[in-house]
Amino acid sequence: MHSGRAAIAGIVVAGAAGCNSSNDAPGTAHPQTSATGKNTVTAVIYDPIYNKHFAGTGHPESPRRLEAIMGLLNETDFAGRLEIIKPRDASDDGILAVHSKRYLDQVREDITSGRKMLAMGDTGVCADTLDAAVKAAGGICLAVDDVIAGKYRNAFCAVRPPGHHSGENRGSGFCVFNNVAIAARHARKKHDISRVLIADWDVHHGNGTQETFYSDPSVLFFSTHQWPLYPGTGRADETGAGKGAGATINCPFGAGAGHKQIVGAFRDKLIGAADRFKPELVLISAGFDSRLGDPLGGFCLTDEDFAELTGIMLDIARKHSSGRLVSTLEGGYNPAGLAKAVRAHCQTLASYEA
Repeated sequence: MHSGRAAIAGIVVAGAAGCNSSNDAPGTAHPQTSATGKNTVTAVIYDPIYNKHFAGTGHPESPRRLEAIMGLLNETDFAGRLEIIKPRDASDDGILAVHSKRYLDQVREDITSGRKMLAMGDTGVCADTLDAAVKAAGGICLAVDDVIAGKYRNAFCAVRPPGHHSGENRGSGFCVFNNVAIAARHARKKHDISRVLIADWDVHHGNGTQETFYSDPSVLFFSTHQWPLYPGTGRADETGAGKGAGATINCPFGAGAGHKQIVGAFRDKLIGAADRFKPELVLISAGFDSRLGDPLGGFCLTDEDFAELTGIMLDIARKHSSGRLVSTLEGGYNPAGLAKAVRAHCQTLASYEA
C-alpha cells in the first residue's frame, strides 16, 4: 500500500487532498504506475452521501444498491487496483449546461420545502437528495478530469441518484440531474474535447441524454434498450436532427434479449460508428437492470456479458481516445445481481492493458 493512502477492506481510499483534480496539496498520494509510466488504477467515485438519498419506502432505487456494490467490491481480489475518490459538487454552471435555470431552481425549492416528489418530474426526493445529486454530477466531472489528466486508467462512478432520464426541464425515472450529459458538456468546455461517445446499455432508454444531444454532432449517443418499456422512446428511426442527424443510434429489443442481440449490436453497429466518429472521450451510462433477473426489466444479460461489453468499450477508447473512459451507474434494482454485474464491469476496467 502506498504512503498517504488507506485501505478499507481492500479498496484503496484517496486522502482528502486526492479529491483536488487540478492542484494537489504537498504529499498527496497518486495512483500506482507501471514501468512504462502508465497508471494501473481504476478510480471509483463514491461518497456515503449517495446513500442518504431516499426516494420512498419500498422504492427500487434504494441505498441497498450501493451498499451491495461497495460491499462486494471491497471483497474482490482486484480491490487493490481500485481507488475510491470522494466527489466534488457540480457547479451551477455545469448543471445549467444541460438543465434550465427554472428546473434547477424548482429542484432546490422542492427539496428545501420538504416535498417528497419533484414538481417537474416523477422522482422521489428527501432532504439529502440535493446534496447527493449535486455530488453525483460533480463526481463524474471529477472522474473525467482525472482520467483526462492521466491520474487514473479509467473510472467507475458509483453514484446515486442516476441521471439518464432527466432532460432540460424535468427529472424523471428516478433521476434528478443528467450526470453523464453534464460530464460530456464539462469535457467539451474544460478540456476542449471535440467528440464524445456516450453508450447506454441500461434496459430503459436514456431519453434525457438523447434529448440533450439530439441536434448536437459533437456527441455520438448509442443505446440498447428494451422496447416497448418506460419511457417509450428510443425507436430505431430516432437518429438525430439537424446537424446531429445520424449521431443518435437506437437499438431497441423485445423482452428476452440477451448476448446475441445486445452484445451483437455493440459489435456490429457501435464499433463501426465509433471508427467513423473517432471519439476523444468515451462515457458509459452503465445501467445493470439489463441483467437477467432484474425486477424492472426483461433482458437476459449475464455478468460475463457485461465484462464483454466493457471490453468492447475499452477497445474503442484505446483506439480513439488514448484509453480515456468513464462509466457511471444508472439502473439495476436487484441489489445482489447488480453488485455482481458491477464487479464484472470493474474487474474488466481494472484488468485492461492499454
